[in-house]
Amino acid sequence: MQSTNKLLISVAGSGKTTYLVRQALTVSDSVLITTYTEANEREIRKKFYQINGCIPSNVTIQTWFSFLLQHGAKPYQGSLFDGKINGLLLVNSASGINYKNKQGIAVSFSEEKNFKEHYFSKNGKIYSDKLSKFVIRCNEKSDGSVIRRLAKIYKNVFVDEVQDLAGNDLEILKLIFKTDIKTLLVGDPRQVTYLTHHERTNSKYKNGNIKGFIEDKCSGTCNVDEVTLRLSHRNNADICSFSSKLFPNLEKSQPCECLECRSTPDHHNGVYIIRSCDVEKYHLMYSPVVLRHQLAVTPEWNFGNCKGLGFNRVLIYPTKPIVQYLKTGILTKTVKDGSTGKIKIKDTLDTAKFYVALTRAKYSVAIVYDYTDETFIDGITKFSFE
Repeated sequence: MQSTNKLLISVAGSGKTTYLVRQALTVSDSVLITTYTEANEREIRKKFYQINGCIPSNVTIQTWFSFLLQHGAKPYQGSLFDGKINGLLLVNSASGINYKNKQGIAVSFSEEKNFKEHYFSKNGKIYSDKLSKFVIRCNEKSDGSVIRRLAKIYKNVFVDEVQDLAGNDLEILKLIFKTDIKTLLVGDPRQVTYLTHHERTNSKYKNGNIKGFIEDKCSGTCNVDEVTLRLSHRNNADICSFSSKLFPNLEKSQPCECLECRSTPDHHNGVYIIRSCDVEKYHLMYSPVVLRHQLAVTPEWNFGNCKGLGFNRVLIYPTKPIVQYLKTGILTKTVKDGSTGKIKIKDTLDTAKFYVALTRAKYSVAIVYDYTDETFIDGITKFSFE
């Protein structure tokens, strides 16, 4: 029997949130829609009002952390400890640190010996990077009651921006797949602009390798669909082709052929390198939105913050690693780990954030760099008013 659970791999501008909302509107049973960030939760709610005028009574929308607290941690916390969970503490690095060793490496409190310190701050808030692990433990101690209860409440679970989930979050998905819940996962593995977990569990699947996790760990319980959302309704062919170079192991994005999306101007389309001396005149002629890696000032945008937005044209101020990539096309390098001596492969640039920046544009991307006679990778045109 073919699984009813599905992972849809999307590309930038494919309308994945719109697709997810439209799918929810076809369902009469209970639906939970969850996503990692509060910003995307708001976007989902907004999309329902745009498409349907309201959020149907059978649809619940909440963040992943809120979902885990309400349906995983709080109902069954008593199976693990006598205490109260006083909310969530959002952390950006490994939590529950006991001390640093002589090498300066942080060592966490042991789950076995220091349970409360491992999971909770001094004021009783559970660490965000430990929440999914805590829920897994609750499910184990209650003989699977957490997941059985969830299956009684929701017949459908939809996850937007699933590429943001990692570590034990993925273990929870695996448990849900084994129930009668129909699960729909939607995400773009190219757009992981920050790490949500720093744990060892499923570490090989971080940085957006959700497809690898599904194929390796969930064979037979979830299918991968790379076709439905492979077309961009935003980027033209030049931008699709150029941005796809950043992720050569994934399916290339392609522009849609919708008439309403392809009313493209008959000039200045594609990806350009522009000298700083031409920027002022370029602004007057094309009115691009400025994107920076950081330190953007309104109305400019930082690469990470413009995720989900779309503009006609953008002007990018690149980092040195981005410029180097534009010249060489090299995405990775080998480095020696100072503490272990092992050879590791690292990215030469922040590919996800650069991908997000490139794919905000509908018509043209201009990258500021004072070029002379250098050559660049295919897909770039040198811009000049001369």
